[in-house]
Amino acid sequence: MISTVTGTIRSLSMDKLVIEVGGVGLSVLINPPTSAGLTLGSQSTLYTSLVVREDSLTLFGFLTEEVRNLFELVQTVSGVGPKVALSIMGALTPEDLARAISQEDTSAIERVPGIGKKGAQRMILELKGKLSDLSSSATYKGHQPPWREQLLSALVSLGFSPKESDSAISYVVNDLHGNDQDPASMELSELLKLALASGKSSRG
Repeated sequence: MISTVTGTIRSLSMDKLVIEVGGVGLSVLINPPTSAGLTLGSQSTLYTSLVVREDSLTLFGFLTEEVRNLFELVQTVSGVGPKVALSIMGALTPEDLARAISQEDTSAIERVPGIGKKGAQRMILELKGKLSDLSSSATYKGHQPPWREQLLSALVSLGFSPKESDSAISYVVNDLHGNDQDPASMELSELLKLALASGKSSRG
C-alpha cells in the first residue's frame, strides 16, 4: 500500500499530476481543491490511496491524511467507486460531509456530481456514526470555516509550519476585511497567492 509520496511536482492540471519520486514520475489523480493547493515545480507530500484493478493500478492523491481516509471510507458505501469518491472530496470538506451525514441533509450530498437522491440517502444510511473518528487529527479544527482548513493544509504542504500558515492566513483575512472583502467568497487559489505573498514577507 502506497500511503504517501514526497517529490517534485513535474506536471499539474485540475484532475491529474505527475510527481517525481527518486527519478520516477508517478501519475496521480486529484481533484480541483488538491490542485489549487499545489505548485508546479514545488517539493510536496501527497497522502495517497492505491486502487488496484485487474487491468490497472491507480494512485489518488490528497493534501491531508483525513481527506484521504475519508476518500477510502466513502468507497465502502454501495455504488460509490473511486471516481465518485474523488468528486465527493472535491465538493465537500470532511466537516461538511460529517455535518450532512449527522443531520441527514441529502440536498448537501446531492450537490456532488454523480450522486442523486437515492445515492445521498444510501451514504447517510451506511456512514451514519462512522465519521467521528476522522475529526481526531490535531490539524483538523471543526470550528474553522472550510476555506480556512483548505488554505492551511495547502500552506503546510508547501513547507510552512502550522504557526506560520496561521499567521499568514490571519494577515490575509485582516487585509481583506479592511477592504470589505469576504475570504469565503474568493477562490482558494487566489487566497493561496495572497497567503504566500504575506508568508514570504514575514519570513524575511
